[in-house]
Amino acid sequence: MAAEAEQGGERTEEPSQRRLQDAREHGRVPRSRELTAFAVMIGGSAALLALGAHLSGALADLMRRSLAPMPLALEEPQQLGAALSHATLETLAGALPLLGVVLAAVLLASVALGGWNFSPSALVPDFTRLSPAAGFGRLFGLSGLAELGKALLKCLVVGGVCAGVIGALSGEVMSLGHMAPHAAIGRGAHLVGEAFVALCASLALVALVDVPLQIFQFKRALRMTRQELREELKEHDGRPETKARIRQVQQQLARRRMMQQVPKADVVIVNPTHFAVALKYEPARMRAPRVIAKGADLIAQNIRRIAEEHRVPVFESPPLARALYRSTDLDREIPAGLYLAVAQVLSYVFRIRTLSPTLAARLQRPEPSLGSEYDET
Repeated sequence: MAAEAEQGGERTEEPSQRRLQDAREHGRVPRSRELTAFAVMIGGSAALLALGAHLSGALADLMRRSLAPMPLALEEPQQLGAALSHATLETLAGALPLLGVVLAAVLLASVALGGWNFSPSALVPDFTRLSPAAGFGRLFGLSGLAELGKALLKCLVVGGVCAGVIGALSGEVMSLGHMAPHAAIGRGAHLVGEAFVALCASLALVALVDVPLQIFQFKRALRMTRQELREELKEHDGRPETKARIRQVQQQLARRRMMQQVPKADVVIVNPTHFAVALKYEPARMRAPRVIAKGADLIAQNIRRIAEEHRVPVFESPPLARALYRSTDLDREIPAGLYLAVAQVLSYVFRIRTLSPTLAARLQRPEPSLGSEYDET
């Protein structure tokens, strides 16, 4: 059953950090409209309670001045436009603190769930959202049912609180008609603020339900199948095919660099075709001869070919070639057990360089002797 579910692509795994980051880069972050509505209401109510008296007084003075006779405007009608502009600016200036608080509440509510996020890719039109089938799926799916339940809960809670607020404040609202206009406006603003605070309490309950729901739906939509999780881990750690290709390229580059060192060798000891080891010895800089290139089969043939092209001495000694190939890594000095055998070869090579071809051909070729630890028999 588990294998069938995995093959069916059931999304049972929690989204990985990389998947969450990709969703964020595409503008997909959890948001709660109910939390924003609550923040706007509570911020606006608090600002209205704190600034209600000042705002109502400023608006009352503006209304009084606006309704006062304007003899100059009667003589010059163009003054009416200037008066209207002045009154509008005064209204905006008076309401600016309230608007600032509401704007700050909207921004803070958005940051509280999902954080700051600007994604240019989210501005690109997505025509797949115009699909009727997808629309019906969202409408009658699990998320649609959750939205319906949330709307019903919001209607019941907010409606009940509004009914209670209206019943509790109806007496005071009716008494505003017996008060002086200035006092009635101030008291009315205070009552509106109290009503908003009570309404905010109901919206807080809805937001407490909506925020965990939005987080759950967001993560549920990003869940992964086991196959997707394995593929992501492969991409993160490196696919085997990619790793093999990288190793192949690295080996090719290393082999190319190694081949470039063959012309600098003092001698190439071969098997004669299965193994080839290029040695370099500089007494002033090295304690012992160093292997600067080595290889088997095709690589050995290439080493020998390059050596012959650059007139590097090629010395055939199968036991010594095998011992050097197996005992010494590239760019390392030869082991002490091979000092004598390699010294015999280098002495022979260095000597024939100083002789004429005729005398060099007569020079007896050495038979390098290996230590018992390199005896293959």
